[in-house]
This record gives sequence, structure tokens and C-alpha cells, in this order.
Amino acid sequence: MDLSTGINPVPYPLPDLSPDCFTRLPEPDAEHALRAIAARAYGAADAALVAAAPGTQMLIDLIPRLWPARGVAVLGPTYAEHAHAWAKQGARVSTVGAFDALDGAEVAVVVNPNNPDGQRTPPARLLGLADRMAARGGLLLVDEAFADLEGAGIAAALPHPGLIVLRSFGKTYGLAGLRLGFALAGPERAAAIRAALGPWAVSGPALAIGARALADGDWLAATAARLAAECRDLDALLAAAGPRVVGGTKLFRLAEGDAPAMFGRLGEAGIFVRRFAEHPRWLRFGLPGTPEAWARLRRVLVAR
Repeated sequence: MDLSTGINPVPYPLPDLSPDCFTRLPEPDAEHALRAIAARAYGAADAALVAAAPGTQMLIDLIPRLWPARGVAVLGPTYAEHAHAWAKQGARVSTVGAFDALDGAEVAVVVNPNNPDGQRTPPARLLGLADRMAARGGLLLVDEAFADLEGAGIAAALPHPGLIVLRSFGKTYGLAGLRLGFALAGPERAAAIRAALGPWAVSGPALAIGARALADGDWLAATAARLAAECRDLDALLAAAGPRVVGGTKLFRLAEGDAPAMFGRLGEAGIFVRRFAEHPRWLRFGLPGTPEAWARLRRVLVAR
């Protein structure tokens, strides 16, 4: 049982798809329609501010190639892909532990809410940094991969000359294999991203499913409520087992304690969670997706 990821274990119900989704190249109108729906879902003013891609990872790798920088600061600890992508393009990348330390870099990267600790940076603070970055020709990249279930992001501030926002589809909607993500930026940057991705960047099935799911506000609200309740249950289960919950989002929880022993006990039972070499007392738990999975995790955690 894989609990190492922050992916919704109960996916969005797949709609019936027209065979054209598979047998024809995607139509430009379908791509534009998806961008318009994404703009509304994420709070951006217009589809011109949106670029759709086959997964956010593609965008993490692409943006440093489009706007290279000498010095990049990443607010951390966070997941490693941002730093890796900028370093591949020759940037000097530093991971900083304080928000104020981002000032002075050519590019600043903030994951909000953060992975793995769920730390939130208030929108006003982010936009103040974006203003300062823009004033000196810099860029603030805000990765909102886990923001869908946590409240509004900062896309409403676009167009902004110093801001790019990333949104992941697969995590919230439990469809990571569909490969769909979005960059939201000023119209010139968004157009540059779309041009770099080229035609037919997003598959026909992803266009159809993404458009349906992002327009389904009732499903999103019900999912947020369900996951919040499940997080409370998981927090209580972890507390009873010994670890202290120190952060997280509605898609994962971060626990601190005797992580090596618990990781070993879970592993012997065939349950995989995320551990961290730099923080050996941390374990990150995704949410079980079925009553059977919950029962299995509970048996292992409360065993003595």
C-alpha cells in the first residue's frame, strides 16, 4: 500500500469520452475551452493568462529554460525538483529557511502550501515579494500544487510582470497519470510557455476530463470536506501511535517521532510512506483510500 504520495486516493469519476478524444488530434478550440475553465477555477481573469501542459513537472523544467537566471532562492525545505531544474540551466541555487531571505535573488521559488510541512505564506506577503522582484526585473514562481483544497491562490493578481503561478491537476483530482498542469502568468509569459510547448501539448482525454472536473465546483467542495475529516482521523491515529503531527495539507500529513522504527514496521507490513534523509525524524503520510486500507494502517500503527 503506497501512502508516500500526496495524491487524492479517491479520484474524480471519469466521464464517458467520445472516441474522437483518442482518434483525432486535439482541436485548438478544446484547448482554449480548457484554459478558460482553468482561469475561472483558479481565479485568473482570462484564458490568455493560462498555459496548459502535460503535467506540472514539464513546466517546472521548462520555465528555467525560458527565463534563465544566475541566482535562484528556493524557500525550503521543499521538494527537490525546482532546485534541480534551475541548477540544470546553470543557476546558483540556494535553499533558504526564511521568507525574507528570498529578497535579492533573481528568481524566488515558493511552494504554497509547502510540501512536506504544509507551511502557508499569506498572499499579501507573496505579492509584496512579487512587486519587489518585478521592480528589478526578477521573477517569483509560486507553486500552488496543493492549493486547490486549501482556499484561493494568488492568480487573481495576474497579470503581474514578476509572477508565475503553477497549478497541478492530478493531485487534487486523483488522476496523476492523466498528466495535466497549468502555468498562470501575464499574457506574454503565458504565450511564450504555450509556444515552447508546441501544438497538441495536452492530450484529447486530458482536455475533456480536465474541463469537466475543473468546472465541477460541487465535487471539489464535497472532496475538501471529506478529506478534512479524514485528515482529522489520521491525525488522531498517528497521535495514538506515538508520532506528533507537525504539518500537512488535506492530501498528506507530516509526523515527527521515532521515524526509523515506524518506517521499518510499516515496511514489514507492506505499507510505504515518505521519509526524509535530511530530517530523519519525519514521515509523510498520504491518506488511505478505502475502509480496508484504513483498517490495515490502523492495525500496524496500534500494534505493540
